[in-house]
Amino acid sequence: MIRNDALDRLPVRHAVPELLTALAERGTAVLSAPPGTGKTTLVPLALAGLIGDGPRRRVLVAEPRRMAARAAARRMAWLLGEEVGGTVGFSVRGERRAGPATRVEVVTTGILLQRLQRDPELAGVDVVLLDECHERHLDADTAMAFLVDVRAALRPELKLIAASATSDAAAWADLLTVLDGSGPAPVVRSEGEGHGCRVLFAEPPPGIRPAHGTWVDPALLRHVAATVRLAMERHEGDVLCFLPGTGEIARTAGMLAGVDAEVLQLHGRAPAAVQDAVLRGAEPGGRRRVVLATSVAESSLTVPGVRIVVDSGLAREPRMDHARGLGSLATVTVSEATATQRLGRAGREAFGFVYRCWAEAADGGRPRFPSPEIKVADLADFALRVSCWGDPTAEGLALLDPPPAGAMAAARAVLGSIGAVDGDGRATERGVRMSRLGLHPRLGRALLDGASEVGVRRAAEVVALIGEEPPRDYGDDLAGAWRAARQGSDGYGARWRTEARRLERSAAEALGGDGRGGVGERGGDGGAGEGGGDDAVAGLVTALAFPERVARAREQGGYLMVSGSGARLADGSRLRSSPWLAVAVADRTARDATARVRLAAVVDEAVACRAAGHLRSGGEEVRWEDGDVVARSVDRLGAVELTVRPLGSGAAPDLVREALLDGLRREGLGLLRWRREAEELRARLAFLHRELGEPWPDVSEGALVDRADEWLEPEVSRAARRAGLGRIDAGECLRRLLPWASGEAVRLDELAPERIEVPSGSRIRVEYGGGRPVLAVKLQEMFGLAETPRVAGVPVLVHLLSPAGRPAAVTADLASFWRDGYRAVRAELRGRYPKHPWPEDPSAAVPTRHTSARLRGER
Repeated sequence: MIRNDALDRLPVRHAVPELLTALAERGTAVLSAPPGTGKTTLVPLALAGLIGDGPRRRVLVAEPRRMAARAAARRMAWLLGEEVGGTVGFSVRGERRAGPATRVEVVTTGILLQRLQRDPELAGVDVVLLDECHERHLDADTAMAFLVDVRAALRPELKLIAASATSDAAAWADLLTVLDGSGPAPVVRSEGEGHGCRVLFAEPPPGIRPAHGTWVDPALLRHVAATVRLAMERHEGDVLCFLPGTGEIARTAGMLAGVDAEVLQLHGRAPAAVQDAVLRGAEPGGRRRVVLATSVAESSLTVPGVRIVVDSGLAREPRMDHARGLGSLATVTVSEATATQRLGRAGREAFGFVYRCWAEAADGGRPRFPSPEIKVADLADFALRVSCWGDPTAEGLALLDPPPAGAMAAARAVLGSIGAVDGDGRATERGVRMSRLGLHPRLGRALLDGASEVGVRRAAEVVALIGEEPPRDYGDDLAGAWRAARQGSDGYGARWRTEARRLERSAAEALGGDGRGGVGERGGDGGAGEGGGDDAVAGLVTALAFPERVARAREQGGYLMVSGSGARLADGSRLRSSPWLAVAVADRTARDATARVRLAAVVDEAVACRAAGHLRSGGEEVRWEDGDVVARSVDRLGAVELTVRPLGSGAAPDLVREALLDGLRREGLGLLRWRREAEELRARLAFLHRELGEPWPDVSEGALVDRADEWLEPEVSRAARRAGLGRIDAGECLRRLLPWASGEAVRLDELAPERIEVPSGSRIRVEYGGGRPVLAVKLQEMFGLAETPRVAGVPVLVHLLSPAGRPAAVTADLASFWRDGYRAVRAELRGRYPKHPWPEDPSAAVPTRHTSARLRGER
């Protein structure tokens, strides 16, 4: 019997007539409704004609998470007075409860994508409601883009709804522009009629350090736990506390030991029985509950009994290091939209209280929405899906945000290396088979190729283990974790067995039913055939999935992956003595120099080379290293050097020359032999290039290295090592750059002379190394000269020296100096140097480089 009393309490019921009208007239709509209004449960029932007077339809509801999909289906079945699997059903990975009579089926967005790729027309489906669009999960964005394509090209009658509590409704409306050209899709809004809540800010104590990577300051967790206790003292009802991850949930649970309540941990990896118990609520008269949850509890769920929400203000988002093929999770500040979603959990059943564990002053600095996953995540799975869809670049898809070009290029490179796409980025037959496995393409490759090596069952078991990382207490040894999962009776073991059976069926179907037919070699010398032990099998399958993460032990400790990343094991790991590893799970934060290995398997060099064969290269390597030319023959697997043999004098001359030029770029032209004459010539040429330009050459470091062919040949080609560079006379070589062809070279001494003759008859060297040429000359030698000497039209800077050769004055205008500056210099130095002439009128005096007495004698 339909529970009309419960349905009548859902505020979204007032928006249903407008929504049905919009769909009838336009075919698409955006439903914007606050948390708790019933958009996930009442609306699908109305769309299907199960309540109200609407026509009977088959409705597909897509949720971002398995837990939300199961919970929504159960809630709708309860509202109809039925059990799940009848009129309302659900399908998630590894579990389906639906049948011929099902009118509303709730699926995950991943399941929806698989169905679209198998049957783009979605035969038999009348309406698709994509829920929680604001979360911007990659699968949801992709599904929406495909559905827009389906309506445009195959099924214009298919109704499509984007539903969200906090999304940018206008952007979604533009994306869902209706087919008749009448503009954006209509936006239907439902106002909340909840019980309301009060927001309180619980500012943390000073000194708490910002989160980075997956690290969260324990002081913040203590503050969150203390806030939970405080809220329980002040208010009635259960508590829902949001934390970023399972580790923080476990630690906070420990800090709440002794609290007068049942402490429950809710996250995506929690056993289904635990998830169901949380969503059922406490028994009448039972103890209060404190539910510590990740973001899985933000939307599409109602946790019964909750009157208090404690929000840590943190969430986890994926990040991808595309260069090294390493994914990680980043702890981030929650967005305004996410904080609003969390707030909405408090006032669903009665007036509630929300404690935000941050300062009120910091509330306005949050981003409006969470980061779109397409901007930060690994795009290999997305790239394969769009290739199978027929749009390898995704340029023709209706996406709110385009995929970053660099991330797409990295994804296509991965897909090409495993045979999933061809040179044009289009999906191969093998790639299509991979896309239908419901796995990341890397794991699809490991399953298909591993099946032909070790058998379908064992390959499926290892892939299931990699696909959903086992609990940390299983250890970091993948083979050991495999044995623990086989023997374990915990929730993870049950989920793992279910997934392994699913993958076994999928692989057998993809390979033609016999478990063979993968492109990988059979047997081989890696010892991982069907009779191989757990270590060998786990190692081979992991290496097939992540060839870039095959790693060899370093002499100084740790490991080097073939991708070039360093890796380290935890202290006490059983794997530390292994010469080679295949790393299944690793992460590397922005502050870490090396990746942390979470899960790995032992392999040998033969398996490593077979799995990562596309990264193997060999040949001569000649480079500048540690201040000299290093020449060797190297066989390498990516960044890992397998064998190295010195080449000695047998290295290719062109490679040696390039290494020497690289040395000049790195260490500078000081590697050549620069005599004083060469340095002076370079300074003179630099002056002429600066003042006159072409044809006088640029002689800066970069320019000279770039023009090495013109001035350092054949000397560089004759050199073999650093010492050979040191024997090259830079001055002789530099003269090759003089403008001989134009005839200007003969004017070098005229335009930039090495020396200038001064009134005393001395020939004084000109220094060209500074901003302008400098003539350093004794003051008495310049007597009688009124005009400052010039070179290339530029007045020199005259450094007038005392008889002892020390600076007395600096001028670029001799006439002005004789008139205004000389008196002060004469007054200061005449007493100190009485043997030298200090006439009152220097402009009319006889220039000399001698004393007054000698000057009189010469006369």
